[in-house]
Amino acid sequence: FKLARFWAKIILVGMGFRWTIESEQTPEPSKSYMFIANHTSMADIMLMLVSVKNPFVFVGKAELAKIPLFGFFYKRTCILVDRSSAKSRQAVFLRAQNRLKSGLSICIFPEGGVPDEAIMLDEFKDGAFRLAINHQIPIVPITFADNKERFSYTFFSGSPGRMRVKIHKFIPTEGLKTEDTKPINEQARNVILNQLMVFDKN
Repeated sequence: FKLARFWAKIILVGMGFRWTIESEQTPEPSKSYMFIANHTSMADIMLMLVSVKNPFVFVGKAELAKIPLFGFFYKRTCILVDRSSAKSRQAVFLRAQNRLKSGLSICIFPEGGVPDEAIMLDEFKDGAFRLAINHQIPIVPITFADNKERFSYTFFSGSPGRMRVKIHKFIPTEGLKTEDTKPINEQARNVILNQLMVFDKN
């Protein structure tokens, strides 16, 4: 994980990006968390590694592991999922549970993919929130403001510049049950959406 963080910093700096991180609350080193963020760019993974010091694993698309060099680090910090396979999606929960039991945290981009350019923030899928409730770990919403502008999935787009990160107050899950998944999902999405609108004005 430390090697991956170092690699991410080198890549971002080498591409001319500079980042600022504002934190409303800081994760404790000895605890596990569910980190979630909006997903707009190929740089999201690197920026997440830079922004969060607690060792974590991504739950992410298996096809990204095929990218040269990037895939090397991605496979080592990721639980790979084939979204076209129900069996693969189900197996993710078992692997994530094992990582949480070992003291690691989990990172999921709950939109489930990169939304259309016109969509500021897509609807969130329930997996991250159900997993957090099952393990009674805090949810940490994180907002990435400028990644689409810096380095989007559109070829030949992007430019050097700032990347703003906001780590929000944690959303506790102690005492919650499976039926609380949807309200927590909506609460977390509103936190990120509201911050995106604030960033959009600045």
